[in-house]
Amino acid sequence: MGFTLTVKGTETINFGKDVIRTVNVQLSTPGDSKAKSTDTNDTMWITGKILSTTGGSSNSDTLKLFEWAQVSAQSADAYRDVIVKVLSNDQVLRRIHFPNAFVIDYGERYSDSEGDGAFSMTLRQKADKLQDVKADGGLSLEV
Repeated sequence: MGFTLTVKGTETINFGKDVIRTVNVQLSTPGDSKAKSTDTNDTMWITGKILSTTGGSSNSDTLKLFEWAQVSAQSADAYRDVIVKVLSNDQVLRRIHFPNAFVIDYGERYSDSEGDGAFSMTLRQKADKLQDVKADGGLSLEV
């Protein structure tokens, strides 16, 4: 199993299977809802490696994520188009698209015993664009 991540905004950031470690997606409503709620959240957690250079991805690519996390809420660039592909057996098991994602949290950890470091980020889809979140699967790797 592997993952790819594409973030499109003022520039495009691509990470291959060598960088992304885990992806967790949750579509949630408040725990006290007694009926289908309009107060929902679509959230994605992503962790990955910070590598000095690797197959086209570099430390500067993770630096771009760090910089995105710092973009002001008033800037249109705070919202970006994010696609995660979950890969298994030469197939796209799941392709998840958050077209108006913003960064909730971003963090980096460094250790003298594990490579160059690791990053984690929490993304959320803009509330008035929840209907635009898409997921599909069983696709060829070219999608």
